[in-house]
Amino acid sequence: MDLAQILRDTRSIAIVGASNNPARASHDIWTYLKAAGGYDLYLVNPTISDVDGTPVYPSLADLPVVPDLVDVFRRRDHLPEVLADTIAVGAKVLWLQLGLWDPQIARDGEAAGLQVVMDRCIKVDHARLLGSAGF
Repeated sequence: MDLAQILRDTRSIAIVGASNNPARASHDIWTYLKAAGGYDLYLVNPTISDVDGTPVYPSLADLPVVPDLVDVFRRRDHLPEVLADTIAVGAKVLWLQLGLWDPQIARDGEAAGLQVVMDRCIKVDHARLLGSAGF
């Protein structure tokens, strides 16, 4: 799997499990990707309505676009639901952040035509492969 190609081909990213807490990894990743530019970013979390004035959508199905990539910050037991939602909206890539690894999710996602990236930080890979946007 060519991570650089995935990141170059991606135009829109949904961050599932977005947080308005600056100490959370999802907030840090959103801030980094926003500064890096080149992506339309959509935040997903049913428990908050905005992050620093940016709207947060309750689910992937509520997004105004089909995201190319779904970046996941949820506990492992939520992954089957996130996978089903990712498939249902027609995204191309399911990216599971550091610490998230589930071979069955990978098999099911790939069987549904998704590219599945597991246990990787999109910020680290983006900075390493495409440039760090000044960070």
